[in-house]
Amino acid sequence: MTVSIASQFAQVLELHGGASSPLVFESFDLPSSNQRLLGAPHSQGTVTPLALRPSTDDNTAPDLDAAISSIKSLQAHDSLLSKKLSTHGTLLFRGLPINSADDFSKFAHAFGYSPHEVIGIIIDRPLLAPNVAPANEAPKEVLIYNHNESFMVPHAPEYIFLHCRRAPKEGGETPISSSLELFQRAKDEIPEFIDELAEKGMLSKVTYKVDIQFAGGSTLKQAFGKEIEEEDDEATKRAKIEKQIKRYGRGEHTTWEWTDDGQTLVLAHRIPVIRTQPGTGLPTLFTALAAHYKTNQRLAALDPPQKIGTLQLFGDGTPIPEHYCKKLAEITDEIRVLHKWQQGDVLVYDNIIAQHGRQPWKGKQEDREVMVSTWDGIVPGKFEQSKGDWAQVVQASEG
Repeated sequence: MTVSIASQFAQVLELHGGASSPLVFESFDLPSSNQRLLGAPHSQGTVTPLALRPSTDDNTAPDLDAAISSIKSLQAHDSLLSKKLSTHGTLLFRGLPINSADDFSKFAHAFGYSPHEVIGIIIDRPLLAPNVAPANEAPKEVLIYNHNESFMVPHAPEYIFLHCRRAPKEGGETPISSSLELFQRAKDEIPEFIDELAEKGMLSKVTYKVDIQFAGGSTLKQAFGKEIEEEDDEATKRAKIEKQIKRYGRGEHTTWEWTDDGQTLVLAHRIPVIRTQPGTGLPTLFTALAAHYKTNQRLAALDPPQKIGTLQLFGDGTPIPEHYCKKLAEITDEIRVLHKWQQGDVLVYDNIIAQHGRQPWKGKQEDREVMVSTWDGIVPGKFEQSKGDWAQVVQASEG
């Protein structure tokens, strides 16, 4: 069995021999609203997302088992799909018969990555199938601007799979943008900000409560309480939660405080915003600072007490000036595309170098149904200008 990938712009991923119904993944163009050429530091002519669809020798309808077999073979052949992800940031698979959470789970597992254990989750994601859950189910009016997944905690996944089970008629697109390109633009246009991020990192403060804080949010038990039993007293529950926090392995760079008679837990993480892509060593902005700015814009239009803006902090505790966050949002607006979903689509993100989000939509909440699956890979590297062990990304310990 041999696998080959053409090097021209119209790429074709071909799998020959060994299968009774050989299945080929071939690239195709999308409208400019859905696909764009990436800027520096990406190679000239690189598009995002790279759109792929299945094709069979006899033009029969694609079979999910054949597609999964092809994906496994491509990955076994020098991790070809992973390399495409590291080049394009995002892959789109269209035209596959993925009709359920179980189908999506089988498809995602075929890539051979390790399932990501979410520690410190802030939204409710009930399990639908092995390593598959609903994506963010915040109210449809809420804009979720471009961000890297789990930017606010030390332990983040390297790969994000999104599958559309139901697409709204208007709105509900999923943004795609390059964190590598965002870094390059920011380095050119606001270099003093990049220097300060490199020196200080960011102080991420995350609040958890025993009860749900907002629609679609998680409880403290969902975030850190996987070992808690109903009969545990308060001291035991707290000890079990703190045991899970310590799995981050961040030492003095993760601290916490219990308030409100034990009903609230506030975690503070000093984390690197600038990380490097495995293999290339290219710097990437792993962040949601632009999303923070967009959220504060929305909140500014509200009346008190809803009008609550929050400061973003450098790693030394000093505020990050909002004009830097605004500039990141302006750049992101210029470099992102909005993926218009079709039922059955799967987007695969290299979370280290690509950002995603969610646009509001018209109609009913249930008009948009998207599932997510998160996976671990090679952790990003340390940016050479960042000094100190706080700047090194680590995966959480087992437990």
